[in-house]
Amino acid sequence: MSHTVDGTLGAPGSRQAQKLRTRQLLMSASLELLERQSLSSLGLREVTRAAGISPAAFYRHFSDIADLGVALVEETLGSLHGMIGAILADTGDSEERIERTVGLIARHVQAQPAHFRFIVRERHGGVAPVREAIAAQLRRFADEVGTALAAEEASKGWSEEDLRMLGGVYVGHMVMTAADLLEAMEQDPGSPRSAVRTAARIAVRRLRLVTVGRRHWLD
Repeated sequence: MSHTVDGTLGAPGSRQAQKLRTRQLLMSASLELLERQSLSSLGLREVTRAAGISPAAFYRHFSDIADLGVALVEETLGSLHGMIGAILADTGDSEERIERTVGLIARHVQAQPAHFRFIVRERHGGVAPVREAIAAQLRRFADEVGTALAAEEASKGWSEEDLRMLGGVYVGHMVMTAADLLEAMEQDPGSPRSAVRTAARIAVRRLRLVTVGRRHWLD
């Protein structure tokens, strides 16, 4: 049986696979367009034309451009939760934690620069549902980090409020590091490694400063 580009016909398995491919086409086309403009200026027809599908097919996947933007937020940040949690659980309050955290962020930013450029730009952008989705993901990160830190000996005597604050500091550092790495990659697109190494080194030093402050907070 034949099927359309968005999988409305065909065998059940092929329909589902085609639907997922079309959804990914829309998201990839949007990210490419967002390299040159903000989400608030992005048009539905512009996206579907870039993706090579009909405007009507868009609504089988997203209710509007804001809904597509929220999906991009979840795709970019959702996968990081387990990885950050694993680093916190495995390394303790140590130099290894600092190196692995910065290394994880650097790898993801370098592998998916368009995704993280979108997050950095739209975190304070003009599309409210996307701003709120980013803020919700970052709050979830902060809560997860705070919970992991609470189980450590170094957090003995800390209040719940201060642990949430510390979690927020770590997450804010993560976002700042991503933004710095993106800027470093743009400084010299032909050979960005030196600038990226410098940005990563500064990020490590900032985390060391947070660690020192944590050790003496209750003083």
